[in-house]
Amino acid sequence: MNVVRIGIAGCTGRMGQMLVREVLATEGAVLAGGSERADSAAVGNDLGTLAGGAALGAVVHGDPKALFAAADVVIDFTAPAASVAHANLAAETRRALVIGTTGLSDADREALARAAQGAAIVLAPNMSLGINLLLALVEQVAARLPGFDVEVLELHHKHKVDAPSGTALALGDAAARGRHARLSEVAVRTRDGHTGARPAGAIGFAALRGGAAVGDHTVMFLGEAERIELTHRAESRRIYAQGAVRAALWLKDRKPGLYGMKDVLGLG
Repeated sequence: MNVVRIGIAGCTGRMGQMLVREVLATEGAVLAGGSERADSAAVGNDLGTLAGGAALGAVVHGDPKALFAAADVVIDFTAPAASVAHANLAAETRRALVIGTTGLSDADREALARAAQGAAIVLAPNMSLGINLLLALVEQVAARLPGFDVEVLELHHKHKVDAPSGTALALGDAAARGRHARLSEVAVRTRDGHTGARPAGAIGFAALRGGAAVGDHTVMFLGEAERIELTHRAESRRIYAQGAVRAALWLKDRKPGLYGMKDVLGLG
């Protein structure tokens, strides 16, 4: 069998550990190692030993370049600056990269697009199959209901640091695309005080934080006499790990370019 060697950036974090487990559970995938900051106590240790099990022969590297050398594809759910640096490394080493990092700025996305000229990169704010189907549905509904108001509501756990979530913004962007608009020109991300009437064509966002919620997203289409709500609720973070590993398996040997989960899942 043709196996894919998968490395995990930020391998000792909550998402990193879930990705490690998912790689180990996936046929055709081999864990190539992980990476952490150079000052991390995990550097030099075996990922299996760190998880309380037998050694796997997959080491935690303090230099991400060493991880890229050991892997065919690296999965990155870290932070925007680290993801941009990893994308540049992917281009330099001719390795593939899956990025699930959220909170990316326009400048970050431009940097990733430049790096993708030399590396195959899958970039998605949410790797779940359900969310990516929802994105396609939102774009279609927005196109067919041009007169309806659009609101995006999201709920995440109290430790999440960015708002609105990357997934909420992607859903808003899907609605904007359905109406041939630019999200940056129609988004309303905060409301406080005397805001006046709702602008025509606006796409509103509301972000809720609390408890241990994995991630709930609802897109509302509000007409004068009816309302449509499209909702996705994540019950486990494993759905993101499953999608990321699926993307990694798909990405190996692809030509350089910036891909999305639409490509991975064959959604056109």
